[in-house]
Amino acid sequence: MKLLSLNFFYVVAGTFLGLVAAHIALDRNHPRRWGSALFWGLLALVFLMGKAVPAVWVGYLLLVLVGLAATNQVGGKVEAGPSLAERTASALKLGNRLFLPALLIPATAVIGTFLLGRIHLGDVWLMDATNVTVSSVGLGAVVAAIVGWRLTGAPARTPVVEGGRLLQTIGWAIILPQFLAALGGIFAKAGVGPVVADVVARALPTQYSFIAVLAYCVGMALFTVCMGNAFAAFPVITLGIGLPFIVQQHGGNPAIMAAIGMLCGYCGTLLTPMAANFNVVPALLLELKDKNAVIKAQVPIALTILAANVALMYFCVYRF
Repeated sequence: MKLLSLNFFYVVAGTFLGLVAAHIALDRNHPRRWGSALFWGLLALVFLMGKAVPAVWVGYLLLVLVGLAATNQVGGKVEAGPSLAERTASALKLGNRLFLPALLIPATAVIGTFLLGRIHLGDVWLMDATNVTVSSVGLGAVVAAIVGWRLTGAPARTPVVEGGRLLQTIGWAIILPQFLAALGGIFAKAGVGPVVADVVARALPTQYSFIAVLAYCVGMALFTVCMGNAFAAFPVITLGIGLPFIVQQHGGNPAIMAAIGMLCGYCGTLLTPMAANFNVVPALLLELKDKNAVIKAQVPIALTILAANVALMYFCVYRF
């Protein structure tokens, strides 16, 4: 038995989304009241009952979510929020304590990953060891919310109101990473990997170990640019290039290949508007005139890190 299983945090997330949906539904002045309430309510249902509902019905619910987003039925209400004077006064009062809730999330994740999965009393475990990192992040978010609420002395409804406001500002893009990761799994099941392997074998001299590494690293970045998510690119490029050429043909270390390969994928994330939640939403939140300003600022960093990853993988993957 696990006290803090991953399903527990799904329930927490679903409960929060349900409260946000209810808050929107009760707001008569919301510009897209019913579409937004339905969107977040259905997403809450997926988190709350995902394992109890047949997978095909979850798929139908996701199609409804896509339909609501595509027909512009999901949107946020423009709210002024606290004035600049009020925010300045609150920041001066709290000082550096203001950063404590944000720092608690990574701190809890690190500590939990190393410790919480080992704590048990007989057959009762505190946390599921197979998902201890993700569960620790969830625990950190809950702890941070409670500490932030107590630290600021805000009303009990503030986490739902302010969290919902941020959620609506980001909008449908918040679930884009999960959609794209699922799409990567579908591509892998559909056999896209072998097709990629055949194309690469015909186009590049993969008999050279460096070319195999270069093809894998650049392929991860480029496919991530197309998909918007490194998790979607990983199964396709790893099955199509990494395993057949780096591991099987040249005897490379699969663990090193996979770890550095994901970093190459993240370089692609910095370069694409498809990763809307990372690159487009921040531009909207900051009210930048150029919606691609974030991407343009990240291009030199992404290319530099990608080149470093290629060199690092070539040095390590065949030697360790």
